[in-house]
Amino acid sequence: MTLNSLTRRLRGTIDQLPPALQAAAKYVLDHPGNIALDPIRVSADKIGVSTNVLVRLSERLGYDSYEAFRSPFRHALLTDRERHLNQSWLAEMHEGTPADQAQAKFAETTLNVTTRSLRLMTPEKTAQALDVITSSRRCFVTATRASYALSYYFSYVGRMAHPGIQLIPRHVGAASDDLVDATQQDCLLAITVHPYSADTIQSMRSALARRMRLILITDSEVVAPGIQPDVLFPVSTRSLHHFSAYSGAMAVLECLLGQLFDAGGADALNQVQAYEKAREQNGAYWAPSKTPRIRR
Repeated sequence: MTLNSLTRRLRGTIDQLPPALQAAAKYVLDHPGNIALDPIRVSADKIGVSTNVLVRLSERLGYDSYEAFRSPFRHALLTDRERHLNQSWLAEMHEGTPADQAQAKFAETTLNVTTRSLRLMTPEKTAQALDVITSSRRCFVTATRASYALSYYFSYVGRMAHPGIQLIPRHVGAASDDLVDATQQDCLLAITVHPYSADTIQSMRSALARRMRLILITDSEVVAPGIQPDVLFPVSTRSLHHFSAYSGAMAVLECLLGQLFDAGGADALNQVQAYEKAREQNGAYWAPSKTPRIRR
């Protein structure tokens, strides 16, 4: 059985499984890489079930053993490498229906935007930004409108690696209000693309007036007079519709987060585990093994 057919079967039968098997099936669907790499006991511990549950799930799907069940996942892990694949799938879409052709066009744009943004994110700039963030007492993160989603994501994840990361504005105020007590021991990471946010520009000017170091993610070398960031990450925002594309900016933030967690080492990992444990204790996650069976 191929991995695709196996996962299709799991999705089609998950609502018919007992609660413990449901929990195991959902974990398998959500974390195929972990199934390929982790021993059965490790996977069972992560799910919160016994190893026997995974064996029973394997048998339910027609496998003689759990190792046989893992085989498609391990094979996919070895072969699923996007960088080695050509883009024939785009060529095929270009030859399809008008909707297929539109999809190919938008996909190509996203790939180009992401690739250009990552190419401009040089290791030197990344190392400099990492030093600014990790050496700062607090790292304020700000953006407005559509860019706010990026700043929220970066601060939400990043504070697990660096507890000093703070999203501003808070309490529906202005970002500059939250910088009143900031000093040169702090830094600001700002995100803004055309048309540039007056609030974000004001917050950057407030930060520079306080001699804070500034990291800026934007689509231009010159955003406004007087804005001279310590680190500038230029990103591509070319779009085929009326609003900027954010895939490039998100890719840059993802790479920066990866560097932060690498730099944080064991402390960052412990912080993540503490967050996860607190969420589980507060019932933040849906637990299939503790809820009624799914009904369509």
